[in-house]
Amino acid sequence: MDLYDFPEMGRGDLRAMRLAIDGAFRDFTRAYGETLENLFDPIRALLVLIETLMINSPWVVVLAVIAALIWIMSRSWKIVAGTVLAMLLIGYFGMWEDTMRTIAMVAVCTLVAIVLGIPIGILMARSDRLNAWVTPLLDMMQTMPSFVYLIPVVMIFGLGKVPGVIAVVIYAIPPIIRLTNLGIRQVPADVLEAAEAFGSDAWQKLRNVQLPLALPTIMAGVNQTIMMSLAMVVVASMIGVRGLGQPVLQAINNQYFTLGVMNGLAIVAIAIIFDRATQAYGKRLQKHSEIGHD
Repeated sequence: MDLYDFPEMGRGDLRAMRLAIDGAFRDFTRAYGETLENLFDPIRALLVLIETLMINSPWVVVLAVIAALIWIMSRSWKIVAGTVLAMLLIGYFGMWEDTMRTIAMVAVCTLVAIVLGIPIGILMARSDRLNAWVTPLLDMMQTMPSFVYLIPVVMIFGLGKVPGVIAVVIYAIPPIIRLTNLGIRQVPADVLEAAEAFGSDAWQKLRNVQLPLALPTIMAGVNQTIMMSLAMVVVASMIGVRGLGQPVLQAINNQYFTLGVMNGLAIVAIAIIFDRATQAYGKRLQKHSEIGHD
């Protein structure tokens, strides 16, 4: 056997393995795809509900609610004024409905990421073994090209809202997991010892000491998750997720410069609003935690 036959044999084996994996995955999607899709019906219903409320409600009411939420988080009139101005410009240029769809998508994806990510981060902080296992997985999730996440979800769920939510959550969840883990691990040991001295059990220490002190770091993770969700929503437009990403995709396909730039600027405006509001809220939490610790 010639030495140069080995590369060809290796390629043949690799092709056979790829075909076997692809076939097994197709069989899995045909057998369990509908069942898995039914599991995500509550998420779809929540997304449809939020979208419907934001699109069908009077724009003045929606704008007032958004401004109130931004004020509650930031307590800054400058950020509120910037939010109102940006939203008025978005409506003036005819991008209101797509913007509402995008905000609803980001809100649901961020909520799902928080519900899943914070408990995982807590478990990682309490178990070094779990931390060692999950950290490489998070590294892979953050370095994997975002388009790759679309392949398995489309094969299982097809096109639409559910595969979009799943792809966005997978792409955006690592920061909230990492920073929850980091925030809890950074709680000073003397504070934990004092809590133990007062008779606190593990759950009481977590609820009354670790989570409040880690909350500013966790909010930084929420901020990064929101930013990554916004970025992935544009990519998810390729699988039928409606919002500001679809006009951008249309502009790329048809070389519509103005359409792409305007919708891109709308995405930037939403990102800045979310970023400034969550950062301001995180700083307020930081001050409160420092005062409480002192």
